[in-house]
Amino acid sequence: MKNLICLSVLVIFAFTLSFPPETAAQTNKTIVLVRHAEKMPAVEGDKGDQDLSADGRQRAERLVKVLKKYKPHEIFATDYKRTKQTAEPIAKARKKEIQTYDPAKQADLVAKIMPTKTDHHLIVGHSNTIPALANLLAKKELFRNLLDTEYSVFWVIRMKNGVVTKVEVFPF
Repeated sequence: MKNLICLSVLVIFAFTLSFPPETAAQTNKTIVLVRHAEKMPAVEGDKGDQDLSADGRQRAERLVKVLKKYKPHEIFATDYKRTKQTAEPIAKARKKEIQTYDPAKQADLVAKIMPTKTDHHLIVGHSNTIPALANLLAKKELFRNLLDTEYSVFWVIRMKNGVVTKVEVFPF
């Protein structure tokens, strides 16, 4: 009887080793990257932190419909008015808080979101940071910085078990 119990424990132990528990980094993720919408022209003394223009506010509202199917559970924006204002309509619709991140420390943002069990993220950034973040996530230099006049695309990065399986760019 003792041998049977020991053998059972050994088999169960061996079985659990052959199927390690799913780690958060192995979860499937959908990460949507968006450049902030159109901003107001720079005014002396504004320190480069402009609000969205009327067109930008309309684009941010359209973004809610465009991104509806991606259902972001976490929303990140840089600490600028224009990025937060771009994220606000979808954050309000999804009843989520906007978390800020440092665009100069994109690797830190990736390190923050990858181990979480959250599977749908929205990240709002800038013409030079969003393409760079897409490249960082894809682990390839695929995208160039956006022109100052480019606002109408977003990236969807799909991951399975921590590995990028698809990178798509969509107009909106």
